[in-house]
Amino acid sequence: MAAAANNGGEGGDGFDVIVVGAGIMGSCAAYAASTRGGARVLLLERFDLLHHRGSSHGESRTIRATYPQAHYPPMVRLAARLWDDAQRDAGYRVLTPTPHLDMGPRADPALRASIANGAATEVASDAASDAAAPWPWSGVFRLPEGWTAATSEIGGVMKATKAVAMFQSLAAKNGAVVRDRTEVVGIAKQGDGSIVVKTSSGEEFHGAKCIITVGAWASKLVRSVAGVDLPVQPLHTLICYWRARPGREHELTPESGFPTFASYGDPYIYSTPSMEFPGLIKVAAHGGPPCDPDRRDWLAGAGAGLVEPVARWIDEVMPGHVDTAGGPVIRQPCMYSMTPDEDFIIDFVGGELGKDVVVGAGFSGHGFKMGPAVGRILAEMALDGEARTAAEAGVELRHFRIGRFEDNPEGNLAENKVKN
Repeated sequence: MAAAANNGGEGGDGFDVIVVGAGIMGSCAAYAASTRGGARVLLLERFDLLHHRGSSHGESRTIRATYPQAHYPPMVRLAARLWDDAQRDAGYRVLTPTPHLDMGPRADPALRASIANGAATEVASDAASDAAAPWPWSGVFRLPEGWTAATSEIGGVMKATKAVAMFQSLAAKNGAVVRDRTEVVGIAKQGDGSIVVKTSSGEEFHGAKCIITVGAWASKLVRSVAGVDLPVQPLHTLICYWRARPGREHELTPESGFPTFASYGDPYIYSTPSMEFPGLIKVAAHGGPPCDPDRRDWLAGAGAGLVEPVARWIDEVMPGHVDTAGGPVIRQPCMYSMTPDEDFIIDFVGGELGKDVVVGAGFSGHGFKMGPAVGRILAEMALDGEARTAAEAGVELRHFRIGRFEDNPEGNLAENKVKN
């Protein structure tokens, strides 16, 4: 996949855009830039390609359009179209469509807003109505009194690591240069207006523009190269897979039409049927303790406090279908890169770097599904100075500006809160 990079410092012309960080966002940005005829693209990764030290690896992620915030469904719809386009270009699929189910207390304002914004259809209102009127998957879920459930058309299971590999392969096929084990330590503007990217090994790469997509390392890198503080806090989380009870395995698979689902409340529970591990289902809780991405506690059970609440939820809402005795059979560590308001950061870095360096960060545990849309937006911002595709799709980028945190450390938090 990788090719020798022309660093532009020895008679070369350099690159039109250098993408730093090859997780889902960086790989999608490199692919989007590579589709621009003749664009010279370089994608740099600090670790091995497809490593497990960040936030873009693993067996599965979900896609859904049900969000309490009205500014996300248009981005999800754009991403869904771009997922299809990329899979067509690749000749294989990484996203398996499924229904999506949201459930929770009927009066929960976030759930009500998600149902409305995602154009979901309520299929059950509480446990009593379940008995009177069976609904899809009523044989699996037992809604507590006062709960409701709603289905929506946009749903699916994405094979995470395979998806990242797909976008890297497509970028390389289009002529992009992909380099791993290349740690970027400096990004600066030169006198001629070009950008020089320096690595820990002493290499220099030259380009017209740069995109920073380094996930949990975003705050460290952006602060060091631009003096800009991004309020992005890495969290250590656990992705938990539980064993289906004997005889129930076939009911909890995408092949049987089983949905991805989310349960609103404290904690927020989410799930995908497994496509890699027969007889297992991923059910996990959103969140985890703060961590330093360079000094993570891999062995002491960081994030283990998320397991018991999930087990209790499974026993209450999916009785008789999932075995919680002994806990999850697989625990995969991962990281969220959280902003205070859980909204993304998609913006020009500014300062001396101006509009020549763009950053995508703080995807807060729910950004993977939007990877192709975010990648297209970042590429257009870098190459054109504006995101035309976002505007055409009705994606309002003001919610993702760095400036929202100036004199307001909570960012969009007040705006994001859903009123009763």
